[in-house]
Amino acid sequence: MRKLFRVLLRLLFKFRLIFGERLVFSGPTLIIPNHVSFLDPVLLYAYLPQNTCFVVNTAIAAKIRFILRFIDHVIIDPLNPYSLKKIVAAIKEGRPVVLFPEGRITTTGNLMKMYNGVGLIALRTNAFLQPITLRGPELSAFSRITDKVKSQWFPSIIMLVGRQVKLDNYSDMNFRQRKKQLSDGILRLLQENAFEARQLVNSRTNLFDMLLDASNTHGSNKIMAEDISGSTTYSKALVGCYVLGDKFRKLLANEQNVGVLLPNSIGHLVTLFSLFFIGKTPAIFNFSTGAENCLASGETAGIKTVLTSRLFIEKGRFEELAARLSTQFRLIYLEDLRQEISLIDKLCGLIRYLLGTEGSPGGSLILFTSGSESKPKGVVLHHSHIIANLYQIASIIDYTPRDKMLNALPMFHSFGLTAGTLLPVLSGLEVFLYPSPLHYKMIPEVAYDKNATVLLGTPTFLLGYAKYAHPYDFYAVRFILAGGEKLKEEVRQLWNDKFGIRIFEGYGTTETAPVLSLNTPLFYRPGSVGRFLPGIEWRLEAVPGIETGGNLLVKGPNVMAGYILHDKGFVPAPEWYDCGDVVEVDGDGFINIRSRLKRFAKVSGEMVSLDAIEKTAEKCFGSDRNAAINVPDARKGEKVLLYTQEKKATKQALREYISQAGQSMLFMPADIIFIEKLPLLGSGKTDYVSLKALVAQEQKHA
Repeated sequence: MRKLFRVLLRLLFKFRLIFGERLVFSGPTLIIPNHVSFLDPVLLYAYLPQNTCFVVNTAIAAKIRFILRFIDHVIIDPLNPYSLKKIVAAIKEGRPVVLFPEGRITTTGNLMKMYNGVGLIALRTNAFLQPITLRGPELSAFSRITDKVKSQWFPSIIMLVGRQVKLDNYSDMNFRQRKKQLSDGILRLLQENAFEARQLVNSRTNLFDMLLDASNTHGSNKIMAEDISGSTTYSKALVGCYVLGDKFRKLLANEQNVGVLLPNSIGHLVTLFSLFFIGKTPAIFNFSTGAENCLASGETAGIKTVLTSRLFIEKGRFEELAARLSTQFRLIYLEDLRQEISLIDKLCGLIRYLLGTEGSPGGSLILFTSGSESKPKGVVLHHSHIIANLYQIASIIDYTPRDKMLNALPMFHSFGLTAGTLLPVLSGLEVFLYPSPLHYKMIPEVAYDKNATVLLGTPTFLLGYAKYAHPYDFYAVRFILAGGEKLKEEVRQLWNDKFGIRIFEGYGTTETAPVLSLNTPLFYRPGSVGRFLPGIEWRLEAVPGIETGGNLLVKGPNVMAGYILHDKGFVPAPEWYDCGDVVEVDGDGFINIRSRLKRFAKVSGEMVSLDAIEKTAEKCFGSDRNAAINVPDARKGEKVLLYTQEKKATKQALREYISQAGQSMLFMPADIIFIEKLPLLGSGKTDYVSLKALVAQEQKHA
């Protein structure tokens, strides 16, 4: 019967078993598969060893009594805690036991909660854990998400067998803590295995080909994206990519890196995928940083041509920026190109779409960092880095094609590009692309009108939305993902009190494509930035003068290829990428960001956190509009200047507060300077570089 099932599975589902050689058991073993459909037991029965014992609950057993005659099994009552003894006994007898740790078929397509009983069984038996990941059955008519995905009768199915592991028994903890730690460990193990399965199954190296797959999976007529001018389906967008790609191929024949200066829009999206299709490397300009920065970015990346839009230039009042760029680069306006598209071009694009023409192998894109250097650095991300990051996120959070995302973060911001644009488009989520995150009154209205279920932004922007929004504007929102800067307690509390919504804070850098960690409904700790994503290796290096935590270094499949430096060219990334952040990782794996390493001043030989000075000023003055910077000082090495929007802020008041709080006077800035409005980056973060430039300019004229 097993052989018959195997033949049928290969014929009907193109079934593939990956790492089947790992199904060799040398001791007590608990097999823990994910549970995505009613097909799962059949798949496992066909390929697991003959002596495998299946755990079946009483309700299911009553329906399949005849089948159970031919299968080694243990029947349990989920409501009876003594049922666990049967499972423990079976494992101790040496029978490999299959137990679905989720206890139910997923209704999201992703992993659901793990029951503590699984941890208890592992604890009592000291068994090896054998993770197994099934991918594909969730797309079949036998799943419980047919209302969320375009179901298929015979989707391709893979079964990935993970490595056998034994979890720490946490003997220094009490019984309840040990059980919880083991259950959490099982969830992390399945998440790692789910990520590995996605990586191994995916043969795509170009994001354009991922778009083809998304169209086939979710339906060519499904709405892919929407902006203030309209919407587009997968089929319409793909035909547009083929047509525009052929035009770009002729215009950019001898150019590899191509500048892109566009807002959040369908036009920007189609432009990027058109360039991906023909194997070009888009370099996305940060237009919020001004003409000089954009010119320097173009020089750094060796740009000759910039793709932009007349309407964008006009509505954004970027005429001066366009004029400056035109002195150094060739500007191609999409409106002009659109007028040149003929009926023949459209027919050729349609034929390519019907044939499913794939893009050029590989591919890259370039984003520019807003670091403290005089010239911007180009971060080179291969498509494989971004694809890996998308899979890492998909392994821990349960968004579905029924969700609708609202993204107002610009695509030159790595969070806005990967999490806000590519993730929804390539995962079947409809995304509304809004052109500016600064429209605090409009964005809540858009969320309400479009029934958005997923929203992302920096804490600064989220605070603005919350202040202007009606309490019912975000009624449909399931997830709010925050990144780019530290989430203040004020913002967290405001969203919770006004809307009843939890904000899931994450962390990452442009160089890591960008997400490194994220809080989720399954793993959540306020004040932290969550746990590391699957596939991330990390270590902390001690920093002289800092007692707790250390400088974070990471490596993984999502880490960049390297930098393009001005006048130096491409510099490959080191084996371990230095994030430049001082972090602490607690016993449960939650990450707490203490400060940027560059956000420390060395005053009189002591390391002083500039972020801590800002927080102290916030508590003293009752305003979070403060920015501390360090500047050279002949006497102390460095000194700290505090810029604030609080008119009543005085050094005397801050000194008294520090004294009463029992803090070191090292937290006292050398001077407090009133400023009408702190400069901000396009991401909403404080622009410390501009503040330092302001100090340098004042010193020059002094």
